[in-house]
Amino acid sequence: MDWHQINYFQKVASVQHITRAAEQLSISQPALSRSISKLEDELGVQLFDRKGRNIYLNRYGKMFLNRVEQSIKQIEIGKQEIWDEIHPDHGTISLSFLPSLGIHVVPDIISSFQKMHPNIKFQLTQASNRQIIEKLKSRKVDLALTSLLHEDKEVNCQPLLTEELFLAVSFDHHLASWDALDLNMVKDEPFISFKNDNVLQTIINDLCKKAGFSPDVVFEGEDIGTVSGLVGAKLGVSLIPELHVLDRSKVKLIRISNPVCKREIGMAWLQDAYLSPVAGRFIQYINRFFKND
Repeated sequence: MDWHQINYFQKVASVQHITRAAEQLSISQPALSRSISKLEDELGVQLFDRKGRNIYLNRYGKMFLNRVEQSIKQIEIGKQEIWDEIHPDHGTISLSFLPSLGIHVVPDIISSFQKMHPNIKFQLTQASNRQIIEKLKSRKVDLALTSLLHEDKEVNCQPLLTEELFLAVSFDHHLASWDALDLNMVKDEPFISFKNDNVLQTIINDLCKKAGFSPDVVFEGEDIGTVSGLVGAKLGVSLIPELHVLDRSKVKLIRISNPVCKREIGMAWLQDAYLSPVAGRFIQYINRFFKND
């Protein structure tokens, strides 16, 4: 049973005349008759009673027509739903992003975008870098704002901004009076890092390696807020970006002179996945947003 058979059946059921139905469908009468006969064979029941050139739906045909019309209605609803989702003026964008970007970066972008496109909706999820890539590959999200540390041929990555990373120490730490220093000056300090699924842990390890040491990790936090809280509690030092939510009464951020400490943030999407018009519009907007920032 194929879609043509369903459409042909609905037309014949409506017209109840093979020749007129064939004319309206722009196919030959024999081809239409064969299609209806094949459908009846597949269903194992006669759908029409035939009397001369006229045909009439029998009770089995009426039962089937009821379901066919319901199915067609649902398909039309599905087509409309998809159209609404991808329409560049009132679709939906599924976006995943790093938790640290949810403090001001993502809200600022979405607020600015929706002033221009108020009918576009967002489905937002926060996740670690690894989880974000998994969501992209499993097609659970359309786009992602994430750290560009990985090289994955399946994922398109477009750089947007660079965040400087600072040495975070407690306010009464012996280095708190410094405004800038080399990273190797903290080689003997206890380090507070991040759990394995947070890309900042990899960045910290790489930067410490460039500075000639391996960090003595004493605690691992889930997010920047937790790590900065542990630093403020005098449990160690860390490398974190500057965020407005940090408690500056307890934590001092010190610029690193050497090596250059930063992380790249960008937009990512799956290489071969379908990208809706509304998602494409958002990518264009976000490029302008950071270019003009």
